[in-house]
Amino acid sequence: MVSQIDPFHAIAISREAHRLEAEGRSILHMEFGQPSTGAPAAAIAQAHRVLDSDPMGYWESPALKERIALHYRDRHGVAIDAEQVLLTCGASPGLVLALTSLFMPGDRVVIARPGYVAYRNTLKTLYLEPQEVACGPAERYQISAAAIEAINPPPHGLILASPANPTGTIIPPEELARIATVCAARGIRIISDEIYHGLSYGTPAHSMLEYAPDAVVVNSFSKYFSMAGWRLGWVVFPRDLIEAARARMGNLFLMPPSLAQHAGLTAFDCREELDGHVATYRRNRELLLAALPALGLQEIAPPDGAFYIYADVGHLTDDSLSFCQRLLRDTGVATAPGIDFDPQDGRRHIRFSFAVATTQIEDAIARMIPWFKAQKPAAAD
Repeated sequence: MVSQIDPFHAIAISREAHRLEAEGRSILHMEFGQPSTGAPAAAIAQAHRVLDSDPMGYWESPALKERIALHYRDRHGVAIDAEQVLLTCGASPGLVLALTSLFMPGDRVVIARPGYVAYRNTLKTLYLEPQEVACGPAERYQISAAAIEAINPPPHGLILASPANPTGTIIPPEELARIATVCAARGIRIISDEIYHGLSYGTPAHSMLEYAPDAVVVNSFSKYFSMAGWRLGWVVFPRDLIEAARARMGNLFLMPPSLAQHAGLTAFDCREELDGHVATYRRNRELLLAALPALGLQEIAPPDGAFYIYADVGHLTDDSLSFCQRLLRDTGVATAPGIDFDPQDGRRHIRFSFAVATTQIEDAIARMIPWFKAQKPAAAD
């Protein structure tokens, strides 16, 4: 099963983009889901103070765990104990921690298709069986309670993401409640990926903990907090899994960087600066949505949150990877091919990340409009 792990094609696109940039080309990086901004100013200042005064070492910040628990009480009305929070080196180790704490090799775990590439490949790496459920425009690219109820025999687990990558779609609270009810009745354990919480452009996203207290929630400082390079995240575990998860964390990852934990605690109090980033993403989203008709892109996933637009380019190509490569070479705009997120229908889709400066979005649109207009329609089957 490990030999079947697929590459993350956006990484290859980014590698080529950086090569072209080193040659002197002007490149606009819209291939990765990472903010172009840095950590909040106060968090950086705190990191400088800590560097000068603390030798650091292996450490788990009690204050940060308490602050995260307070966040769930204040934002979601959910009472959790700080000891249910395990600090991790970002959301990716957090996902490994959750999967290894919940499941045994051979267990089936349901994921939506399209979905984040690492769900499928991490499951395979851990000798778990990903069961993908196709979710298209009719489902707003999100899995539903009805779809979960129809799976027989029931799977062992489910990974949800709301807002989702690559689509940005948000699952409404009433549907989250239905999903929780179905999973409880069928004995399906839930992992909720909530790393894009804080990034929404209408109704805020709800935590799965509001509806399923035994869900495992993965979150990160990489997106809303703009701290991708600091490698800091957390996982909320139900009480029955804390000891198993802590044993795995200690053996596999030890703990996240001490410096990042100091900065992360300060970042929680930088909402005004961070919400300013969200306002930039909102403007970028509006600009891209307004430009889509000029690009000839009519079918997209509703970008309720995160910072992505997932667009159907099937009228122009049946090979999204080569399409993104040509777009990069010809215009300097780097994007992600849909096959990363959907190995079947993703050949007809690409993903734009708008987590960059607004001037870069304007530049990207100006470059892409004539390029898209020059593309010939794909040959009919």
